[in-house]
Amino acid sequence: QVQLVESGGGLVQPGGSLRLSCAASGSIFRINTMGWYRQAPGKQRDLVAVISSGGSTNYADSVKGRFTISRDSVKNTVYLQMNSLKPEDTAVYYCQAGDYYTSRDYWGQGIQVTVSS
Repeated sequence: QVQLVESGGGLVQPGGSLRLSCAASGSIFRINTMGWYRQAPGKQRDLVAVISSGGSTNYADSVKGRFTISRDSVKNTVYLQMNSLKPEDTAVYYCQAGDYYTSRDYWGQGIQVTVSS
């Protein structure tokens, strides 16, 4: 089993920045890709960014050039640096980790990000 704990969310004004962190624990040797998803009220959960064990990244078009995903393998932590935040970035953000052996997804509990003046 893998446990994921997010931190760093909160309220920020439009144009501001936040950095989300997700610390993994447990059977971390099982982790392959890690990523961030978000879910706004009344909407489905969508991919924001993903990073492979080798460091390859992929981003949703809506966040390209503004968000950066990174991974610290020593600390077993994935980060999401969010710049130039917009009100439409408001959502609950979830950390995700893929199991290399079973393709199962592990999820964090979610953390609220609110962009508002």
